[in-house]
Amino acid sequence: MATLTASSNLISGNSHAQHGPTASFESKSVAMGFKSLKHTNPHNGLRILNPVDELPNRTPIKTNSVQAKRKGLQGKNVKPKGVIICGMNLIFVGTEVGPWSKTGGLGDVLGGLPPALAGYGHRVMTIAPRYDQYKDAWDTSVVVELKVGDRTEKVRYFHCYKRGVDRVFVDHPLFLAKVWGKTGTKLYGPTTGDDYEDNQLRFSLFCQAALEAPRVLNLDSSKYFSGPYGEDVVFIANDWHTALIPCYLKSMYQSVGIYKNARVALCTHNIAYQGRFAFADYALLNLPDQFKSSFDFIDGHLKPVVGRKINWMKAGIIESWFVITVSPNYAKELLSGPDKGVELDNILRKIEDRFIGIVNGMDVQEWNPSSDKYIAVKYDASTVLEAKALLKEALQAEVGLPVDEKIPLIGFIGRLEEQKGSDILAEAIPQFIKENVQLVALGTGKKQMEKQLQELEIAYPDKARGVAKFNVPLAHMIIAGADFILVPSRFEPCGLIQLQAMRYGTVPIVASTGGLVDTVKEGFTGFQMGSFNVECEAVDAADVDAIAKTVTRALAVYGTPAFTEMIQNCMAQDLSWKGPAKKWEEVLLSLGVPGSEPGSEDGEEIAPQAKENVATNL
Repeated sequence: MATLTASSNLISGNSHAQHGPTASFESKSVAMGFKSLKHTNPHNGLRILNPVDELPNRTPIKTNSVQAKRKGLQGKNVKPKGVIICGMNLIFVGTEVGPWSKTGGLGDVLGGLPPALAGYGHRVMTIAPRYDQYKDAWDTSVVVELKVGDRTEKVRYFHCYKRGVDRVFVDHPLFLAKVWGKTGTKLYGPTTGDDYEDNQLRFSLFCQAALEAPRVLNLDSSKYFSGPYGEDVVFIANDWHTALIPCYLKSMYQSVGIYKNARVALCTHNIAYQGRFAFADYALLNLPDQFKSSFDFIDGHLKPVVGRKINWMKAGIIESWFVITVSPNYAKELLSGPDKGVELDNILRKIEDRFIGIVNGMDVQEWNPSSDKYIAVKYDASTVLEAKALLKEALQAEVGLPVDEKIPLIGFIGRLEEQKGSDILAEAIPQFIKENVQLVALGTGKKQMEKQLQELEIAYPDKARGVAKFNVPLAHMIIAGADFILVPSRFEPCGLIQLQAMRYGTVPIVASTGGLVDTVKEGFTGFQMGSFNVECEAVDAADVDAIAKTVTRALAVYGTPAFTEMIQNCMAQDLSWKGPAKKWEEVLLSLGVPGSEPGSEDGEEIAPQAKENVATNL
């Protein structure tokens, strides 16, 4: 390996190691659109390992030609459909990206929002860890060395281009070797509720690798854009795992004149997860002392240590240029006090003028009753009543319940943990199961709650079934075949299941919290149960009573013209990412990165090629 001596510690050379499919990278790189890149101005302490060749600067040529078309249309009332305008260079960074890796809403957002923004004409990249050998992502042969703690580590980048978005995956044994083959459940720890001890090092490495990607990756898969994204970019960090990005951006790059115009927006999907660690661990982050006060945090909890701690989320909120959360009502709740703001309410109130909630959309391609591959009968709003009757019977037969289309059926799909209220539901079931109703519950999580779920069939053999496993086809069958979907969350930043249910004409019964308030309208598209006690140590009897009473109230409406109208109201909504993406665009444009422009008006998402939005592993 050739070594180039310089004050920037730059090292250059070829690396031919293959971590992905065995086909020759040279042949694949042409198909995937990779070019060699000459790297300049690395920040101190970073070393790049990849071929050093001169890159013709083609990015302005392609971009300017498209913008010329746009300018030629100014003053006219029409734009050619499908014209792509490079309004912003957007880099989404998160530890999950659907469908490759997903444990909850974070993966759904990074799977669905970026293609919607690309549809408005922005150049969009997502960066996530490479937890598995995804057969649709290829080795770019770009390798960088990064300092993590007291070690220097090499990372590689893998890439694929899907639905108008550059999907980039950071490859390192801290991700692949630790999680390989277990992507769905063990991204953060060996079991539910237990974290890997080296998560700080894992995600510190990931943040640094993400910051390098726009500068070192010469991507040419899109017919609209080519070359590196460059330095005039907006990073969108997601949750505590990426909250170091604004800190590293300022300390490692902007302090030496790199990424001078770049900005960071932090999105918090669930503020209950903050990245709290022992204060002594600050040294592992390789940040100057000037950032210590942003991390400094004291709480009354015993874990991970008693007393003073560092808090990644707190630092991300303070150091980012803007903070976004996933629904307007959840934003209000976070500001309301320490119980719902989880002890960061005071920090959020200090930056309230740059804090906003934008409700999530959903993937309307995967969740579409007119084309869903998991359901036997396809339907739309005009055929929903007949189709759902047949799909209910199919669901009843699948889980072994008595088959009768006239019996109202309630579904529950969710993680089995206190946040999702599965313990409250378990205590409420005996109060409403005596009604003429059936219940099908699907979920995984805490072992005791899984046991409660599995025992439903024993307690109510003709009334209820519980399935404690990850089962995508059954989830689709429940969404389509149930009459109601029950969402008893103690707190819910946005919620996705209620959106999916409404898309299929399944009426939600929800707790009045977070995004469930923003998305489900009482008596119009669903039923509100009221807010629940957010303390998770015990089940509040008032919450149990609220579930039972609201279910009874919903059952009284079942089969009436009012219920049919609610089904139609649910299906008439646009629940896609198109509207939320436009609001995101407004916020990101306000950061003022040079060259940023609004995208096109129609926001038509770039159509996927056959099977291209399906990620599979070797």
